[in-house]
Amino acid sequence: MGKVYEAIDGRLREFILGQPMFFVATAPSGSGGHVNVSPKGGTGCLAVPDENRVAYLDYTGSGAETIAHLRENGRITLMLCAFQGPPKIVRLHGRGRVVAPEDAGFADLLTLFPGEPAHGLRSVIEVAVERISDSCGYQVPLMEYAGDRDLLVRWAERKSDEDLAQYRRTRNAHSIDGLPALS
Repeated sequence: MGKVYEAIDGRLREFILGQPMFFVATAPSGSGGHVNVSPKGGTGCLAVPDENRVAYLDYTGSGAETIAHLRENGRITLMLCAFQGPPKIVRLHGRGRVVAPEDAGFADLLTLFPGEPAHGLRSVIEVAVERISDSCGYQVPLMEYAGDRDLLVRWAERKSDEDLAQYRRTRNAHSIDGLPALS
């Protein structure tokens, strides 16, 4: 049976940080538009700064749905599944904000993450968690973690800062529904 938690306690924090992959769900306001679910991962890209807040590194990618949706309405859910060990699913519902490199607080948020972020970082997504719940995860398959992929990092390293800025202007300016994402 699932449980709702008041805060991210030590045990939940350990579970959250122990998962090599998580999913992010957002949607535009109203009944139209596309719901978006994005897989995220990479060692050290997720942080739990306190009992009601999480943050993750957001790298340049093929779309900007999460950014567009957060700028429009702030709603976000993160889901983490145990693919190894005892079955468990944790969902973190909250209000997210996009913190870009030029925004106040960006440098402070980066201190939450170990090491130097990879080239191509476009923002940090910070989530004020409003609801924390778990469920059994009995149907989540057991899968073996083989390691992080480095393709996105290698792709970004081949680009200059101006190349990445141009990519974002042409490919990340709007969501698939036409909502503004990156300027």
